[in-house]
Amino acid sequence: MPLPINIKELIHGKAVEWERIEFKEGWNPVKIIHSICAFANDFNNWGGGYIIIGIKEKNGRPVLPPKGVPIDQLDTIQKELLNLCNRIRLPYFPKVAPVDFQGHTILVIWVPAGPARPYEAPESLSKDAPYHFYIRRFSSTVKANFDERKELLGLSNRIPFDDQTNHNADLTDLNITLIKQFLNEIKSSLLEEADKMPFNELSRSMNIVDGPDEYLKPKNVGLLFFSSNPQKYFPYARIEIVEFPDEDGTDFTEKVFAGPLIEQLRMSLQYIKNMHIKEKIHKVEERAEAERWFNYPYSAVEEALVNAVYHRSYQENTPVEVRVYPSRIEILSYPGPMPPLNKNNIGKISCRRYRNSRIGDFFKELHLTEGKNTGIPKIRKALKNNGSPDAEFDTDDDRSYFITTIFVHPEFKRPQVTPHVTPHVTPHVTPHVKKLLKLFSENEHMGRQQISDLLGLKDRKSVYNSYIIPAMEIGVIEYTIPDKPKSRAQQYRLTESGRKILMEIQGE
Repeated sequence: MPLPINIKELIHGKAVEWERIEFKEGWNPVKIIHSICAFANDFNNWGGGYIIIGIKEKNGRPVLPPKGVPIDQLDTIQKELLNLCNRIRLPYFPKVAPVDFQGHTILVIWVPAGPARPYEAPESLSKDAPYHFYIRRFSSTVKANFDERKELLGLSNRIPFDDQTNHNADLTDLNITLIKQFLNEIKSSLLEEADKMPFNELSRSMNIVDGPDEYLKPKNVGLLFFSSNPQKYFPYARIEIVEFPDEDGTDFTEKVFAGPLIEQLRMSLQYIKNMHIKEKIHKVEERAEAERWFNYPYSAVEEALVNAVYHRSYQENTPVEVRVYPSRIEILSYPGPMPPLNKNNIGKISCRRYRNSRIGDFFKELHLTEGKNTGIPKIRKALKNNGSPDAEFDTDDDRSYFITTIFVHPEFKRPQVTPHVTPHVTPHVTPHVKKLLKLFSENEHMGRQQISDLLGLKDRKSVYNSYIIPAMEIGVIEYTIPDKPKSRAQQYRLTESGRKILMEIQGE
């Protein structure tokens, strides 16, 4: 049966981390049973791993083209694998699929984290061989030492929340259209089989359900990604964007994005991109290329928000918050980072334990995250390339929250418009903006064409760049349809600050 992953990207280390992939040139039953045991134990909560038979490895990377597995050996290997898995204590059975790759047949063994960990495997295939706990240490399968055995035993019955079965939901809560959209986007060969197989088998192959056929229930990760309304079971699994017109934070507007995780994440990112990401272009004399800055580099905001959705707890009764101030964007999620990270070492050391490994796997498949502790470095690199100040990452002593603060580029800083206009603020209201504001004394809202006509200017692009953009940048006018900035019905109206400045202008 095909696996719900893009095999080409898996082999090239783009779908999951290299530490979660083990390549075997040929069938080696002893080493393979040890690796199955190690991946099933999922000591680091990575989400299990993959064993690929028929590809030689060198320094942990595949040597291509593959050697492949002889066709006449496939059935024998799979039968022997079944017997091997019965020798694991407790018996554990991974998902196995022969795959055609670069003209050869390889065997891919998918080993999700086991529901009954910890598991033990025999040291050899002899009858009286001693049993050991095996774990993954970086990219190697090793026997657990004394301290690791103690910790591994402590993981018993501690399945990560996203991989737990939800006994309050039913199979009908999963939406086959959403599943097929996902398989299509990641280019999984399972899509070709999706219409031919029963829905319960498709869900099993995705590892988003668990239980016998008579009591088959969705896992939490399945509901979060493939339910039309996951908020039915996780009311706070949403993103809230809170926008503050000034630094005081007393007045604000709020927009909520809910639905499946992928949909809410993409919609909120698009909203931020449309409403809050601005570019400034400065043409330099005697130079072909202009200087360009963004108030916030989109890639930094994207990485921070994806990380918040990925690493938050879905058992907390709090949403992910994006707070947009004139001087910064704050992205807040609960709880904070997992040990050994704390408020003193965030961004200085790496933590390879994940709160939501299954959510991370789906995000990696969609290229939304790399899952290799590259989030903070990527944010910092994007800010540095844009000439922006470094971000701040903060939590408290109890790791009860995590907040990423991205500061506006210095080129976009402007003095705040206060309720009482002072000489320090008025000079930043240009003559063009003053002229525009006066038009609103007789018009509650206007479109770009009407503004151009009233100004007596035919070049609407010039009107937009010289009048409308400067007015919006200092917060004196705003969209009438804020969530659809490119709508044909879009118009502009005065903000509260704009009305106060207009009264000041009229009193001059």
